Amino acid sequence: MDASEYKKYVEKKSPPSPLFLNMIKAFIVGGAICTFGQFLQQLYENTGLNTEDASCLVSVTLIFISVILTGFGLYSKIAKHAGAGTLVPITGFANAVSSSAIESKSEGYITGVGAKLFTIAGPVIVYGITAAAAAGTIYYLFSL
Repeated sequence: MDASEYKKYVEKKSPPSPLFLNMIKAFIVGGAICTFGQFLQQLYENTGLNTEDASCLVSVTLIFISVILTGFGLYSKIAKHAGAGTLVPITGFANAVSSSAIESKSEGYITGVGAKLFTIAGPVIVYGITAAAAAGTIYYLFSL
């Protein structure tokens, strides 16, 4: 069986994806996560925190909730139905990092959890630092 025959076989066996419905679900769930974050922002500011401290606490709260949902296996169930809507940057990244740590727990805390955390976080950190350095360099050169 060559590649084109295999592709036809897979397309025949795979159910069609309801693309429009998936986009609606992703939009609703992603929007709900962002709306919840904005609700937390307003809640924390109403308790007397300034905007910067409230924003930091919102990030910590969203990360905490994502890790707890991942630990109980609920985040993947939500993601199964919401798809890309659960990839809102802070919650999706927290889920990715915590799930890789949970999966590698049996390998030990140093060589398992500690090493596997950077499987996901490493490329994000590298590309983030590289993009920041490039943007900073460009900004510096144009501000001369």
